[in-house]
Amino acid sequence: MALLEIERLRLVFPGGGGREAVALDGIDVRVDCGRTLGIVGESGCGKSMLALAIMRLVPPPGRIAGGSVRFAGTELLALPEREMRAYRGARIAMVFQEPSTALNPVLTVGSQVAEVIRLHRRVSRREAWERAVALLAEVGIPEPRRRASSYPHQLSGGMRQRIVIAMAIACEPALLIADEPTTALDVTIQAEILQLLRTLQERHGMAMILISHDLGIVAEEADEVAIMYAGRIVERAAVASLFAWPRHPYTEGLLRSMPVLGRLRDRLEAIPGQVPALTARPSGCAFRDRCALAEARCAEQSPPLVESAAGHWVACVRR
Repeated sequence: MALLEIERLRLVFPGGGGREAVALDGIDVRVDCGRTLGIVGESGCGKSMLALAIMRLVPPPGRIAGGSVRFAGTELLALPEREMRAYRGARIAMVFQEPSTALNPVLTVGSQVAEVIRLHRRVSRREAWERAVALLAEVGIPEPRRRASSYPHQLSGGMRQRIVIAMAIACEPALLIADEPTTALDVTIQAEILQLLRTLQERHGMAMILISHDLGIVAEEADEVAIMYAGRIVERAAVASLFAWPRHPYTEGLLRSMPVLGRLRDRLEAIPGQVPALTARPSGCAFRDRCALAEARCAEQSPPLVESAAGHWVACVRR
């Protein structure tokens, strides 16, 4: 059963000469109840903008110029801001990639978790505080009652990320968006945070969108993967299908750039060039300037996302 359905979502920013810079160009995805969608792509491809668009937190002067975002049958883009605030944090929550900027440095971490609870639940300050302490324990903070009185700078990066996760699950959302949740953490702490998210998802029955540039993480954690490039989804499939049979040249390039156990001494193959700027997107397929398989027709048309096999969608004229 679909919990979140996004169709033809378009997000633009004003550009020079009266032209618009397109950050999201016709995004189509869905997330089923209790399932995990991984969104993968290089920096600048639009992953975080998609998350902010779902939450209706697009920074100005950006604006959603079209499309649909339905959550449990409700069109979020049509809701007045007051009603959207009731969804944001309570039914849809987000874990930001940098906990230091997500936390207020002058408030204790316990008071920040309690504030989220009081914003969406009718409880006393004492009840909210006790619930906050319980949440800190749930996300693995040692001595949670004492740590609740700590300030963010007194905690390690891994502990700050756990606090942000506690704030996100405080009101038991149906959908959790995790935007690069392991950025700047060492490998051991990364594994602990991912295990924590997995445990919380199973315990609370949440659906999750996991945004990452790391295909290895997504392979372990997601049920379905959407590959993004230059504001578009270029391939979408179940994890097993995508890794066994990638069909878009960009996906193939990403997989070739991953280290493989037993071949760690081999030189990794990089994708030449870089993601085009929003104001310098080429005509036709945005990946054509970096694609070894590009043909003349790739400059003439932007291929739509089509189902090339059961449940496997790809946007490429060769597939």
